Amino acid sequence: MKKSLQKIQDFYEKQGYKGSKLRNILLKDKNFNNLVNERRAILTKAFPLSKDERSKYVMSVDRDFDILKKVKLLEKLNLNQQEQFITKFIKTQLEYDWRRWVIKELDKILKKYKIKS
Repeated sequence: MKKSLQKIQDFYEKQGYKGSKLRNILLKDKNFNNLVNERRAILTKAFPLSKDERSKYVMSVDRDFDILKKVKLLEKLNLNQQEQFITKFIKTQLEYDWRRWVIKELDKILKKYKIKS
């Protein structure tokens, strides 16, 4: 029986892997990577990605594609400043290193209020 991505991830989580350690062990798992690549190939046919998007975003499940598709539709509209920020934030959550952007935005707010972190 072929394992699912979630079953493989659950297996490693039960062994105590979390966060970046979980990500690293999953990147080394051949079955996991084969499933991700198969899944990504199927999803990419339904919703083509640019070369930049393929390298920037994880895009391993249907929901990732749904999110990016909706964000792209919204970006074509005349959004207010808050809506633009939210859509930008949502796109960053699809990135491999989404925390970098979050930290940058938090630092901006801390600087505004003259708080040192």
